Amino acid sequence: MESTFSKYINVNGHLLDLSVPRVMGILNVTPDSFYAGSRQQTETDIATRARQILDEGACIIDIGAYSSRADAQHISAAEEMSRLRTGLEIIRRNHPDAIISVDTFRADVAEMCVTEYGVAIINDIAGGEMDDQMFQTVARLNVPYIMMHMKGTPQNMQKNPHYDNLVKEVFLYFARKVEQLRAMGVKDMILDPGFGFGKTVDHNYELMAYLADFRIFELPLLVGVSRKSMITKLLGITADEALNGTTVLHAVSLMKGADILRVHDVKAAVEAVKLVTKVQSYE
Repeated sequence: MESTFSKYINVNGHLLDLSVPRVMGILNVTPDSFYAGSRQQTETDIATRARQILDEGACIIDIGAYSSRADAQHISAAEEMSRLRTGLEIIRRNHPDAIISVDTFRADVAEMCVTEYGVAIINDIAGGEMDDQMFQTVARLNVPYIMMHMKGTPQNMQKNPHYDNLVKEVFLYFARKVEQLRAMGVKDMILDPGFGFGKTVDHNYELMAYLADFRIFELPLLVGVSRKSMITKLLGITADEALNGTTVLHAVSLMKGADILRVHDVKAAVEAVKLVTKVQSYE
């Protein structure tokens, strides 16, 4: 599906070109994220992971301090802020010009990260559903906003999720929220269908099949499938063994119009982008 919308977002006063898909590397300053390889807690580990993300070709570091895996432990805003301060101080010290996205559903955490550490993007797994101040906050901060679809909360999202019409419900969810954000003056929005968040394995693959339909919003699409259960459950493997499955789904996502891949394995994702882009250059 050919798109005509402007493929740029404003990050810290500079335009980030999305005409070629970009890779966002995951850095979790948590003890309990679902993929053990993403957990970084010591200063050395955080610094090493940030450097790896950039050296392997990602253009965004996505840092998270609240584990959003199914049944994850709920932590306070104070604890989330404390973890993020540690991680952001290390990243800023070593990579002052890095584009940083913060994975949080809390407006006060988002504000702290932007005002104190110059974070460029807010990545909200709840699409404003878990903090009614989030939309107003991102509008006032004037930062790009990644809005994900999630049914429920991390604590209950995988307890028999049900949809009468999955694609229609996710579509209407985005339509309503995009309208709200535009009315508030938010200019840069990125849509994330929320693979693995309140969805069964079949739901995830149905959503992947119809991913290109979400281009109708004329907004960038982010896909986060890296090592997730939609791969491990289908193939009967562990997250540690899921790199090949992840790469296949990254290629499918890119062919269907994904603009940003949120990943654990940056090098493999960058290579997938290069290969798919080369194929598409002959279309």
